[in-house]
This record gives sequence, C-alpha cells and structure tokens, in this order.
Amino acid sequence: MHVIAVIAMHGVLPFDLSMPCEVFGRTYTDGIDQPYQVRVCGEARDIKAGAFDLRVEHDLSHVAGAHTVIVPGIANPAAPIPTTVVSTLHAAAAGGARIASICTGAFVLAATGLLDGLRATTHWLAAPALAARYPAIDVDPNVLFVDNGQILTSAGAAAGLDMCLHMVRRDYGAAAAAHAARLAVMPLERDGGQAQFIVHEAPSSAASLEPLLRWMQQNLGRALTLQDIARQATMSTRTLSRRFREQTGTTPSQWMAMARVRRAQHLLEASALSVEQIATEVGFVSAATLRDRFRRVVGVTPTAYRHASGGRVEAAKAAGCIQHEAARS
Repeated sequence: MHVIAVIAMHGVLPFDLSMPCEVFGRTYTDGIDQPYQVRVCGEARDIKAGAFDLRVEHDLSHVAGAHTVIVPGIANPAAPIPTTVVSTLHAAAAGGARIASICTGAFVLAATGLLDGLRATTHWLAAPALAARYPAIDVDPNVLFVDNGQILTSAGAAAGLDMCLHMVRRDYGAAAAAHAARLAVMPLERDGGQAQFIVHEAPSSAASLEPLLRWMQQNLGRALTLQDIARQATMSTRTLSRRFREQTGTTPSQWMAMARVRRAQHLLEASALSVEQIATEVGFVSAATLRDRFRRVVGVTPTAYRHASGGRVEAAKAAGCIQHEAARS
C-alpha cells in the first residue's frame, strides 16, 4: 500500500488540502483493495483554515514512513515556515519519499531548500514572488505542473488535480488514473499549460492566433522555421513574435517544443512506437533531442515515462480511458 501524507499548516487552503485526499482516497485499480492510504498530518491538532478550523487526526510524526508527502497551498506564502515542518520535509526527502506541492505550497518547499537548482512552478500570480525570493529555483509560470522525479510542484487550484492524476498514472498506470479522472469529472490530461490562464496585456490586434496554433499542432512533424510560421500567419516575424508572446506567454519555438513533448507523451502511452519513431513522428531532429527535451519538461526519460504509465495500453483501451491509436510493431 502506498501511504500519502498531506501536511496541514495554519492558513492551509482547504481546496488544496481536500484535493489529494479525494483523488488518492478514491483511486481504484484491479487486484489492489486499497492502492493508497491517506493521512492528514497537522502542525497542530487544530488547524486554522480561513473560514473554518480543522481537527486533524495525525501530527507531523506520522509523516515518517509515507511514500509521498504533499504540501497544499497556504493563504500567506510570505509567512515564516514552522521549523517543525521544515525538518519533517527534510527527513522525508532524505528517506526517499516523493515530495509534491500544490499552488503556493511551493513556497514551503522553497524554504526547505529542496527546490534549489530545480525547475518548479506555482500559481502564476505568485510566480514572480517565488522567483524573486528564491533565485536558485528555475520558476516556470507557464506549466500546470513540473515533475523532477522525487520533487513535484503544481500551479494553482485545479492544476493540483492534474498533478495528482499524473502521480496516480506513475504509480498504477493510465487505467487507474483515468478512473480517478472520471470520478473527479475532469480530463486525464488537459491541453496546454498555465500560460493559457495568465493575464497578459491585450494584444494590439483583435486577430486571434487560434487558427495558427491549430495549424502548428497539425504540422508538428515538419521542421518549421519562424519564417514558415510567419508566412502561414501572413505577418512579419517580428509581429508574429510579439503577438505570440502577448497571446500565449511564450515564443513560437517554445510552444512547438512543448506541443511536441505532449504529443510524445500521448504516443508513449497509447502506441507501441519506439522512441526513435516517436521523435520522427512529432518533429524532433533526433531521439537524443526528444530525450533531452522530454526529461527537462516531464522530469523523466521517455522510456521511464512509458514504464511508469504501466504500458497498459490494451487495458486502458478496454476501459475506454484513452483514445485508441493503433499500435504498430
């Protein structure tokens, strides 16, 4: 049984706290009666959670022995982090536990030093403060979550659901994750990242890039240059770059690279194509380029990702959990 410890601090965001309890507490997979055991562990037995107080069953000593430790968001990320929480997280990480934060819970992990040198995310409104306060962290405000292997961080609110479902898929495969997603009435994997929710300045033109983005998605396998994309958009490369940044929060090349990684994730889960074949299919110049980009974005290698997703393509198809894509030998 996989033990999940959710840390409850004063000022915890109730939605962030309940989210992992619901996702992991209701996960089902064939052959295992109770895939997860969830413990809510408080810095005190009575936790102040904004509009109401919480009475928790466990104290921080019960974090010991957990396979995964989750730190929900807190209402005031500028507040000092209790030393008991810091030492508890250090001990859990040293013991090999997987550590994950939801929303502003990233500030708690940052205070421990566990995110130093790593790519991480948080709610886009809080991302500038996180980057300014902890310059050793590579803060990416554009993604829903970041998986560095042992350490994961998610953006705000519903992005925590995306991360929790991702961890279920890592632990028990796509079929179990899809079942949990259906109970939560949400897609197993949402398209795009947090960039789509960031408030940018209104573009100087009302023209939407949606048709262009759709065309780029349909042509991932081509070696598109900035000039090719600008020609399709019937605008100069300078104008394209400006409008792209305004409307998506990133550059055309970065958008294409992320779209290729997401397409590669789908093919790793839903096809029998080799990594080399997938690299060609999604438009990377080589399998080595795919592996490098995939590891930076997803946090693991393509092969490890395929293994973590369970390789349960047929089971997932039978459960109606993922869209069928004919496997080719």
